[in-house]
Amino acid sequence: MLLITRREDESVIINEQIEVKILEVKGGRVKLGFDYPKGNTVYRKELFLKIQEENRGALNINAESLNKLLGQKGE
Repeated sequence: MLLITRREDESVIINEQIEVKILEVKGGRVKLGFDYPKGNTVYRKELFLKIQEENRGALNINAESLNKLLGQKGE
């Protein structure tokens, strides 16, 4: 993991396309701003993990449905 120290109004650049700017530091919280190319997405990690879990669940349901459908057609 890369560690970088930044202050308010300072930024880091990722892959020459994404700028992450420190907007505010208050107590134990940091407010970040993101400038990134259109068509990309930015998620909080906990939301990203939930979306991945739901997608895996949908794949399992679809695979089960397909197996049932194929099993029924084969009879």
